[in-house]
Formats: sequence, structure tokens, C-alpha cells
Amino acid sequence: IAKVEEHSIGGVMKKLLVHRKGSTRAFPPNHPNIPKDYQSIGQPVLIGGTMGTCSYVLVGTDKGMTETFGSTCHGAGRALSRNQSRKKLDHEQVLARLKNDGISIRVASPMLVAEEAPESYKNVTDVIDTCEDAGISRKVVKLRPVAVIKG
Repeated sequence: IAKVEEHSIGGVMKKLLVHRKGSTRAFPPNHPNIPKDYQSIGQPVLIGGTMGTCSYVLVGTDKGMTETFGSTCHGAGRALSRNQSRKKLDHEQVLARLKNDGISIRVASPMLVAEEAPESYKNVTDVIDTCEDAGISRKVVKLRPVAVIKG
């Protein structure tokens, strides 16, 4: 999905069609296109981790607006393809590890467990730290999983 947005290009405001493949919108504080309740802090962005790792709430920044059209990551991204995950990981071991970590899971198919295992994805904290270090978004809170429903 693409959105028509106004952004500065070479100091000139232009209407652009912005498609965020692999990213999500994260507008900075005081941006007119974010709700009044978030004007003072910036657009909140939920960044999901994996079934067994943390997730984050971020907000957009002024630097992100100028450098990325107000965009940031939308997750960690895959480290293994779904097929590689099914071949490499044992779903029973993944379920046991999640249970040991105190994470409850309900899943339609055991094969989904291997596909979505934490090791199937990049380290979400590393990805979030990179976005924050680049100045395109700012961490607000780190969340811990307690339950997973995978359909």
C-alpha cells in the first residue's frame, strides 16, 4: 500500500507517492498527520519481535523524517527462509524452549512453530538499536512476550 504524502526534496515540499516495503511510517513530534494525542511525542510504532523475543514501541524523529520520509523498520526480518526453518529446527524443541521461558503458545499447525521460531529471525534488539543509532526512530519501551497465538 502506498500513500500520498508531502516531503521535502532539496528544500522544496513535494507530494510523493510513498511505498514502505520493509518499513513502516514513523512521523516525528508535531507532524500534522499524526493524531493530536501523539503530537508531543511523535507517531508510536509497534515493532514485533518473535514468539520468544522482546518487542518494542518506537516513535518517529525529525531526522527520520528528513532522511527516510518518516520511515523506520517494521520488524527484525528473517534470518532463515520458512523452508530452511522447517528443515533446520525441530518444532518440539522450540515449543519446549518457549514453555521453559514462560511463554504460552496456541498454534494451528506445529509446522508454523519452526517457521516462526526466534532463531528464524534476526535479533530484533540489534535492528532496533541500529535504527535508534541512525536517528530514524527512538525507543520508548521494550515489551516481553507472555503468550503467542499463531494461526
